[in-house]
Amino acid sequence: MDQIHIKGLRVFAFHGVNPEEKRDGQHFELDITLYVSVKRPGVSDKLSDTVNYSKAAKTAARVMMEERYDLIERAATRVAEQLLLDFSTVEQVRVCLKKPEAPVKLDFDYMAVEIMRTREDFH
Repeated sequence: MDQIHIKGLRVFAFHGVNPEEKRDGQHFELDITLYVSVKRPGVSDKLSDTVNYSKAAKTAARVMMEERYDLIERAATRVAEQLLLDFSTVEQVRVCLKKPEAPVKLDFDYMAVEIMRTREDFH
C-alpha cells in the first residue's frame, strides 16, 4: 500500500492527567502515515485524485486542540478516527503522538504512543 507521510507536526494542546497539563498546556508532535493508493494521482497529476496532506495536517491539529484528554492514547485515537472519517480513500492510519514535555523527572526526548487504525476499528 502506498503511503503519505506527515512528520513532525507540532501542536500546542492541553492533554494530560495532571491538572497543570490541562491548565497550562504543552507541545506535542505527531508523525502520521496515511495508507492510500496514489496510483491515480500518479498518472493524472491532479490534487483532487489524492489526499491533500495540508488538509490532513490541519484536521489532525484541529482534533488535538479542540478537546482535552487525560491520555495521549485517546488523543491519538481521535486523530486517527477523524482522518479516516474525513478522507474516504484512506484505508489505514498510523499515528505516533509524542509528548516531549511529559512531566517525568528524567532526561528523555519524548514519551509517545503509536497506533494503527482502519475503518473497521470505528464501526
